[in-house]
Amino acid sequence: MSSVSWAFVRVVTAATVCAASLWAVPGQAVADGPHGIDDLRPAAHTAEPAEAESRLDGRGVQFRPRPDVPELPEVTALSWMVTDLASGKVLAAKDVHRPLPPASTLKTLFALTVLPKFSQGEVHTVSLEDLAGIESGSSLAGLREDMPYQVADLWHGVFLSSGSDAVHTLASMNGGWRKTIDDMQETARRLGARDTRVASADGFDTPGQVSSAYDLTLFGQAGLTNADFAHFASTKRAQLPQDGGPDAFTLQNTNRLLVGSHGVRPYDGLIGVKNGYTTHAGNTLIAAARRDGRTLLVTLMNPQSGGRNAVYEETRALLDWGFEAAPRAAAVGVLPAMERDELTGEPRPVAHRPRPVPLHKAGIAAQTDGVLFTRNWWFLSAAGAVAVIGAAGLGTALWRRRRTARASGSGESGAGSGSGSGSA
Repeated sequence: MSSVSWAFVRVVTAATVCAASLWAVPGQAVADGPHGIDDLRPAAHTAEPAEAESRLDGRGVQFRPRPDVPELPEVTALSWMVTDLASGKVLAAKDVHRPLPPASTLKTLFALTVLPKFSQGEVHTVSLEDLAGIESGSSLAGLREDMPYQVADLWHGVFLSSGSDAVHTLASMNGGWRKTIDDMQETARRLGARDTRVASADGFDTPGQVSSAYDLTLFGQAGLTNADFAHFASTKRAQLPQDGGPDAFTLQNTNRLLVGSHGVRPYDGLIGVKNGYTTHAGNTLIAAARRDGRTLLVTLMNPQSGGRNAVYEETRALLDWGFEAAPRAAAVGVLPAMERDELTGEPRPVAHRPRPVPLHKAGIAAQTDGVLFTRNWWFLSAAGAVAVIGAAGLGTALWRRRRTARASGSGESGAGSGSGSGSA
């Protein structure tokens, strides 16, 4: 091979090596993620990208089937929701923003609003004015006019007996029925409960009053961050008044899943929260249970099966499913995290919890596109460099070859003339 050919090969090889080195250099987008290039590995995130998309606004049952997750039980309620409180993951749900009358589960919002305002040991003597306005047919705790009660007695009446007399008394202490309703609406707004319209502080059927499984779940979640709320919500029996006396009697919690009554077995690990019933609302229930360090919250509204204990048995079925499914189930949504305000002690949402897929996952998808774009850009640039360098090298080689050929041709012509002249 001629020296010209070897020169050309060396030029093209050098250009190719340069292009390969450019291809190997990662673009800046590779290092943009919080974990660098590891963000791009499929195994770097255990959840599917679709899990970051909330389905809580969807109609009908929302559930992400997986081979290792059991199928949902049959549930006839108009609306329901299963939430893992530690992570905030909503494991499954149905029509969670459907506006429905909440019945006495709305007393959870009443408790969130009024409970922090009075110490449990404060004594209040019930007056006739306190008990005014109670709707006929309302549940009662059995408070008596002109009798002193500690505030803790009144809350036993609210949580255990769903007593409207206890609600009216506490509302009177809070500044009145109308003010308490306004305060409850403000609490709902602060917690992000946008489906709730309060018209009666005790949850009694009132035109325009609605809530939703999502909002009631928020109330249950927020309530369990308050030690007093959690205590009253899990109390099975209490004496009223708790100091005793000749007129004292025992209240039993009407939550059948908590105490076990009326043909319902108590649920192992149940820690409250609140049940309700009205003719218009049907049966409603917010129920929290803890097993093996995991706390689930199920909210269920208005079962359609017609069974007298349907709200409890359908909640049982969802809790059983939730405890089995939670370790592997994919979320259909995430609740906002709650923390207690340092000044007021009231729960408030902070920011949405990190979704099951870290929030940078979407950025990683875009980042991957950026990496491909960057690498393609470098590749095209390198390819262009190869072409330019190769063309330049080839052109130089051809030019040199042609020049050499011309020089060689001129030398041969001079030798012939001299020889001819010498021989003639």
